[in-house]
Amino acid sequence: MSEYILEIQNLTKDFPGVRALEDISLKIERGEIHSLCGENGAGKSTLMSVISGVYPKGDYQGKVFYKGKETNYHSVKDSEKEGLAIIHQELALSPYLSIYENIFLGHMQTTFGIINWNYYIQESKKYLEQVGLQEPPETLVSKLGVGKQQLVEIARALSKKVDLLILDEPTSSLNDDESEKLLKLILEFKKQGITCVMISHKLNEILEVADTITILRDGRSIGSYNVKEEKLTEARIIRDMVGRDLTHRFPERKSTPGDTIMEVKNWSVYHPEYHGIRVVDNVSFFLRKGEILAFCGPMGAGRTELMMSIFGRSYGYRSEGELYINGRALHLTSSKAAMKAGLGYISEDRKGLGLILIQDIKTNISNSSLEQVSRFGIINTKKESMRAEKYRRELNIRTPSINQMARNLSGGNQQKVVVSRTLAADPDIFIVDEPTRGIDVGAKTEIYNILNDLTTAGKSIIMISSELPEALGMADRIYVMNEGKIKGVLTHEEASQEKIMHMALVG
Repeated sequence: MSEYILEIQNLTKDFPGVRALEDISLKIERGEIHSLCGENGAGKSTLMSVISGVYPKGDYQGKVFYKGKETNYHSVKDSEKEGLAIIHQELALSPYLSIYENIFLGHMQTTFGIINWNYYIQESKKYLEQVGLQEPPETLVSKLGVGKQQLVEIARALSKKVDLLILDEPTSSLNDDESEKLLKLILEFKKQGITCVMISHKLNEILEVADTITILRDGRSIGSYNVKEEKLTEARIIRDMVGRDLTHRFPERKSTPGDTIMEVKNWSVYHPEYHGIRVVDNVSFFLRKGEILAFCGPMGAGRTELMMSIFGRSYGYRSEGELYINGRALHLTSSKAAMKAGLGYISEDRKGLGLILIQDIKTNISNSSLEQVSRFGIINTKKESMRAEKYRRELNIRTPSINQMARNLSGGNQQKVVVSRTLAADPDIFIVDEPTRGIDVGAKTEIYNILNDLTTAGKSIIMISSELPEALGMADRIYVMNEGKIKGVLTHEEASQEKIMHMALVG
């Protein structure tokens, strides 16, 4: 039996107008944790999609060997039958089905067309115990948080008797505690002989668990490294990923914030379904002109709910409190009214709320500012294209054409389209929610430079971030939230990771 569970030989994959993978060769040993690193658009997810049968045999050149035999997959079902499972960054669960139904969906056995539901409820408990999820199997998936949904996905993969598990950005939507639990689970799988391939932009996590790291750049393999033998560092990985040293991940800022441009007083928000529950409780803060103001805190602290409610009551059954912009008291009852008042919002959910995936880049960019490219309700397509090209060039959106569908872009380039759309509306105040979630270090630096340039131009930014180094590296001041309340505020000079965590948990 081969010591390698997976071998790839001279793999090349083309899409219309672009080569996604070029002459990739790779070997993955049985029972190891193998990580794939690279910038957005480097080809990591495409490579895993080829391996798992998302792109069938004939859609690519080269050979893939799994367990010593050349694969001939025509769909993901073919690879799953042989013990190969992939968990994508966007979870593929049905929110209206229970945990156990999601686990066995698509591979339940029947007797004369009848499913033995009690059998599958009991069987699911074995896999839930294996991943450390204690919820009753009958619980609807919609009632679970993202971290627990991730565990249901893994339990589903285990139920298919998986030998090779591919995880695409498994911790991108998880908080630190949930991420740590998932990493421990991956290490436990290794002990059980399960091979794991992990795609991640969180280099500290990769160095913590991976045995081998393969780095891709522009669709090519730069090299594979044994983590312990090579004494691999984040700086070395970044250099191979982006082709240069990133000496400063955060741009230098000469911050000189001006007068208060926005003030929120005694702001409370009530849950959209449970109307008596305050999700945000009596919050007050202010924002100055040319300032980056960060909001930190654990998942569920109320940061996103606070900002969405300010942005035209986009969240909550009811909001109460006072909002002042440039000294004027405002009552913004819709997102359109918020945009007219000079607010712009970049959602943490770029695919669900930030983009229309079945539209092209050009249309996505112009959606927020149609009045600027139209007259009497008719869009000037030439003007629309010129504006889109301007943002494509300035933000370095990597695409063969502005007519490319948004769904075909990498995560980092999708994020740049969302930023472009907000820039096109020309707000004075930008609310950016997890602006660099799920994107690589090179793209992160580009986003940071954009935010820095905005403040230099006199714009103001409210940034929600779960990455404390990001908040510490970018913000002039940091508000710390937990349980819907402001626990304290720190200046750039005062702030540290320890102080933020202590303030969030103790106050």
